[in-house]
Amino acid sequence: MGQGKSQFSEEELQDYQDLTYFTKKEVLYAHQKFKSLAPEKVGHNKNAKLPLSKVLMYPELGVNPFGERICKVFSSGHDGDCTFEDFLDMMSVFSDGAPKAVKAEHAFRIFDFDGDDMLGVSDLRQVVERLIGSNELSENEMLHLIQNILEEADLDDDGALSFAEFEHIIDKSSDFSSAFRIRL
Repeated sequence: MGQGKSQFSEEELQDYQDLTYFTKKEVLYAHQKFKSLAPEKVGHNKNAKLPLSKVLMYPELGVNPFGERICKVFSSGHDGDCTFEDFLDMMSVFSDGAPKAVKAEHAFRIFDFDGDDMLGVSDLRQVVERLIGSNELSENEMLHLIQNILEEADLDDDGALSFAEFEHIIDKSSDFSSAFRIRL
């Protein structure tokens, strides 16, 4: 691979290619990016786990208002700390090659802050606050906005969005896949 021997066997690279939306070359590039976050820790330990603070040093995650939440959703320990496999999974889902349905499933999990498999009022509030800032809307404006979202998307009128309702919104969004993307 140009700069010495890869830390991965050909079989491991094939497995990563089979389990992601990446080629073997992209897997190696993803590992190079992961390693650059903490070369002293990853070095020759391909199983190293980086703390959330290091993972958030990846530029696209650091500036993303959902960066910490994204890391927690993809972290095998759900604490934001990531192994290379967690990082690879994250980057794969956010890649151009990932299908819209896979992106929608993960977006739903990212927005489901309380983990109840529904996007309720508190989840929607957190999404809006992360997108526009927590003090940009008055309480009445915030409640009105959330009410409008639910009126538009809550098809069964239960006061929350199920995954099916969320997916219905995503299906109508022509730019979702290109917006739900992080470049390697």
